[in-house]
Amino acid sequence: MSALPTPAIRLAVVEDDARIRAVLSEILSSTTDCTCVGFFTNGSSAIAELPALKPDVILMDVNLPDLNGVECVTRLSPLLPDTQILMLTVYQDTDTIFQALSAGAHGYLVKPVMPDRLLDAIREVREGGVPMSRTIARKVIDAFHRPAPTPPKTSTPPSTLDASLGPREQQVLDYLVAGLAYKEIALELGIGISTVSTYVQRIYEKLHVRTRREIIARCSGTF
Repeated sequence: MSALPTPAIRLAVVEDDARIRAVLSEILSSTTDCTCVGFFTNGSSAIAELPALKPDVILMDVNLPDLNGVECVTRLSPLLPDTQILMLTVYQDTDTIFQALSAGAHGYLVKPVMPDRLLDAIREVREGGVPMSRTIARKVIDAFHRPAPTPPKTSTPPSTLDASLGPREQQVLDYLVAGLAYKEIALELGIGISTVSTYVQRIYEKLHVRTRREIIARCSGTF
């Protein structure tokens, strides 16, 4: 018996620039595994209509004429817990990046982006990855590696949150923050996926987090 075809990814776009919407429409029409369920030109209409559409993936701009993209992510995330939100914007400042990721975005791409890269990112985020442009991934990693401020002197014993990671754990952490899937981390480090999973669990325990999103939030100081 032949395998059933994989359903097309249901995609929604929140973008106020008509030229960019036209380009995105052309890119999406060039593939059979993505179908667009709606284009939105502002945040208010997106928030009002997207919960009923339940797209698999949302492409979200930051600079919108009413609510900005980060605020849209903040409001949509609890309404669409199974939807992956991929930022697609020209903004590359660290504050905007971490605000978007902390609000619930699952990836961050910088315009302009090549059509093949955009389609790959849509597929990747749908499968649980965290696609990022190279410059964004570097900013996230650099932010995590910034020296922590010296805590005030106190009689309280040091918190286990300050536990240092081993060299291999740090490598796995870097790849997690950069958005690599477990399989990709395993290939990069030459280890098994189950070993990667073990390292990730140790990292979560040492940093007192439960998800990759919380790790990214720690980098921005919002967790």
